[in-house]
Amino acid sequence: MEELEHTCPHPRTTLTEPAIFARETSCDCRAPHEKLTIAQARRGTPVDRPVRVYADGIFDLFHSGHARALMQAKNLFPNTYLIVGVCSDELTHKYKGFTVMTEQERYEALRHCRYVDEVLRDAPWTLTPEFLEKHKIDFVAHDDIPYSSAGSEDVYKHIKEAGMFVPTQRTEGISTSDLITRIVRDYDVYARRNLQRGYTAKELNVSYINEKKYRLQNQVDRMKEKVRTVEEKSKHFVYRVEEKSHDLIQKWEEKSREFIGNFLELFGPDGTWKQVFQERSGRMLSYALSPRESPCNSPPRELSPLRSPSPPSPPARWHNARPSPPTSPKGASASMSSMSEGDEDEK
Repeated sequence: MEELEHTCPHPRTTLTEPAIFARETSCDCRAPHEKLTIAQARRGTPVDRPVRVYADGIFDLFHSGHARALMQAKNLFPNTYLIVGVCSDELTHKYKGFTVMTEQERYEALRHCRYVDEVLRDAPWTLTPEFLEKHKIDFVAHDDIPYSSAGSEDVYKHIKEAGMFVPTQRTEGISTSDLITRIVRDYDVYARRNLQRGYTAKELNVSYINEKKYRLQNQVDRMKEKVRTVEEKSKHFVYRVEEKSHDLIQKWEEKSREFIGNFLELFGPDGTWKQVFQERSGRMLSYALSPRESPCNSPPRELSPLRSPSPPSPPARWHNARPSPPTSPKGASASMSSMSEGDEDEK
């Protein structure tokens, strides 16, 4: 079953597994590999096999620009089988320069791209006719900018002359060189970050002095962050105090207006207190002008013991009546003398 799948490979219909690694050739069909034109491939012919498209590159720091180029290569024709060649570290370091990712990491990155059907490891730098025939490649996809390398002004020149080249478009604003430039430009930031995450100075190739400097800068940054946090909390607290103060002032103004209104209503020119005062003043004035008689059951006024009024003389017809007892010694003597005089008169 496995041999049959490699004999007549078809585009993957599922994305649950990564792309396969290429063997010597993944197209072992015994039928002759007929050369196709671009017009024929775009019509979807031949119907018995997909169009085999080859795209190669370094694919260091695999990014969206790489993925978009492979997406374009995959969708060049209605039925496309995309083979991606990845150059080894040795060949890349020789002709282009040092890479960030190792070749194994770059192989695995390509295997997990959804547009790739097959990954060809240790791909050649220049595509020879023998290589194209060996892997039954119909077309080569790459951007149309001349790629000068290995002593040639354009390594795809002979592919273009053979009518087997199909251009793709580059994605502006993203490239491996741009990413490396960002890292080099912000080297101190990334070195400090990795030191903070537990990497050693030896792993980062950082000198002893720079290590101490980066660690001090990290401490300063942490202190700044704490200060900013405190400032934010203080601003929030001040805002809340201002908000509460505004509410209190507004309530105080409302209560003040209510108090002043009540005061004016009670003590104002036409207030309730003036009417009450006028009514009480009228009653007091009328009482002073015409006082009322004392009630009958009012207690008798006590007389002073020093000055007791003499009792009124009784009428003539009551002369025989017994006089009331005197209320004081002087009164008693006076009454005794009057009684003796009366007796003399009667005699």
